[in-house]
Parts: sequence; C-alpha cells; structure tokens
Amino acid sequence: MVGIVGYGAYVPRMRVKVEEIARVWGKDGGRIGEGLGIKEKAVASFDEDSCTFAVEASRVAVKCSGVNPGDIGAVFVGSESKPYAVKPTATMVAEAIGATPHLTAADLEFACKAGTAGVQACMGMVSSGMIKYGLAVGSDTAQGRPNDALEYSAGGGGAAWLIGKDNTIAEIDATYSFTTDTPDFWRRQHAEFPRHAGRFTAEPAYFKHVLSAAKGLFERTGTTPKDYDYAVFHQPNGKFPLRAAKTLGFEESKIRQGLITPLIGNTYSAAAMIGMSSVLDVAKPGQTILLVSYGSGAGSDAFKLTVTNEIDKKGRRPCVPLLKAIEEKEYIDYSAYVKHRRKIKSL
Repeated sequence: MVGIVGYGAYVPRMRVKVEEIARVWGKDGGRIGEGLGIKEKAVASFDEDSCTFAVEASRVAVKCSGVNPGDIGAVFVGSESKPYAVKPTATMVAEAIGATPHLTAADLEFACKAGTAGVQACMGMVSSGMIKYGLAVGSDTAQGRPNDALEYSAGGGGAAWLIGKDNTIAEIDATYSFTTDTPDFWRRQHAEFPRHAGRFTAEPAYFKHVLSAAKGLFERTGTTPKDYDYAVFHQPNGKFPLRAAKTLGFEESKIRQGLITPLIGNTYSAAAMIGMSSVLDVAKPGQTILLVSYGSGAGSDAFKLTVTNEIDKKGRRPCVPLLKAIEEKEYIDYSAYVKHRRKIKSL
C-alpha cells in the first residue's frame, strides 16, 4: 500500500484584505468578500516565489517523515507561476532538501491540480518499485490582473507530500481522475496575467469535474459521503467547496477543517494540498479522508485516504499546526501589495 510518509505546507506572512483591494477600485469590499467567501489573501514578498514556497513546504515534509533525503527517487513540482520559463523548479527543490543527484525531477503543469498529478506520478513509481520515495509539491504565487475578479481571490502558498510504502501516516486507498478539454481559464505565452471565462468556470468546469471525480471514486471504492470523516475540495473561493460538498451529500462540518481559502485566498496548485495539511494536523488513526483537486483546462483528481497509527508518533506532524501558523501575519495596504507583486511597470 502506498501512502503519505510526510507532509508540509507554507503560507507567506503578508496579507491584504479584500476590502482594501475593493477600496482602491471604488467597489463594495463587503459585498465582494461575501460573494467569494474570502476575507483576505496571502501575498508573497519581494524575496519569495513558488520555488521558495516549495522548498519550505518540502523541508517540513522530509523532516516529519524521518526519511533520508538521499532515498528520494523523484521530485515533481506542480505550478502555474514558475520563476523560470525554461529551468526546472524541481531541481532547485531537490538540491535544497539534499536529495540530489541520484533521482529524477520534473515540473508539472495542469493549472490548479498540478500538485496532485505529481502525487499520482509518485504513487505509480513507488508502487512499481522504480523508486523508494517520491516528493510531490504544489506551489503558486498570486496571479491576477489589477481590478480583475482574480485579484480578490488569488493568494500564494505551497504544500508537499512525501510518498512511500513504509511508515505511512495516511494510506492512499484509491484514486480516480476525470478530465476533459474545457478551456475555462488560461494564460498564453508571454501574457503576464491569466484570463478566465467568467461564469463559465462554475457549472461546466469546476462542478462538472469535481463532482464527477468524487462520484467516480465513490463507485470505484464502494463508498458514500457517510464513509468519510473529512472532505477536502479545491478552493478557488470559499463558496464552491461548500456547494460541492452539499451536492454530494456531505455535512458542512466535515469540510470545515480543510477550508483554508477564506483565510489565505486561492493558492492554485497548492490549494487542495494545503487544505489536506490542515486535516492531517488533527486527523486520528482510522479516520478516512476524501480529497478532490481541480485544475482548469480541465480535470480533477480524487483520492480516498485512511489515516494510520503512525500519525500519532512523535515528530510525524509539523511542529506548528497550519491553522496556528497562518495566524502569524502582517497586513499591508494596496500600494505595498502591488509593489511586492511587481505590478507597477515602468519603461
């Protein structure tokens, strides 16, 4: 059985409130925040990017696993905001955690589900015996055109899972994916900001894929929402996951622990994996978890996981729980936000 051996997450300290962004553009921040279900979002500073997020999350994951980094045979980093157009982030992460040189590494792209695509790749390589351990990372910084809807919701953060067979804290019992060519969100080459198809992103994109992936997993495993103690969905905002859970038949209480978006915004490739980190912080042995990611373009990966007794052993969880860690924050105004995100351009 393949599962999670170690996990970690990182969220930058700086925050900007939805109301502050709305103030600059003469809009009703309270109404926007209520509509999105988001209060504020995490902002990367000048010296942070998706690579630094990935490194911080990966270091925590490796530390909690107790694994020798030299035994990691693959590193996959999923992101849609890579610091280099041509240069892998995965090699920098592998070097930073001491896993080089005897491994394979690659960057993955599938919008917001690139991280869970890496998880599935690691599962296949570990279960086949090609590698002993594989590291899958989802990491992104905020992308959003000024005065665009994404500017209110797009945050930043990273999460990492170390996948293996030995001493797993959560076994991955099954996975199921649902994928189509649905262009709800995209960014062409050389374009600085992504574009989206407005309301088209809801029904034919997010909900069709998330619900189909979850139902496919239920059918494959012979389970129903009643068989799960927690559920984590991709979080483009604070409203979509709640609606998806309700449609599937989940009680709202089962997804509250992993609903991180209202506090830090949509972290793209890291969103579902960061939510999962919050759940693993409190989950007990024997409890089951449903995780469903979503990536525009479009597709969803669903996972059924069962927590093991290993999770209660000393050092197997991060020293500081995620919900407590993100309380350490510093609020900035819009001018500081655009400065740190380099949105002010000059000739």
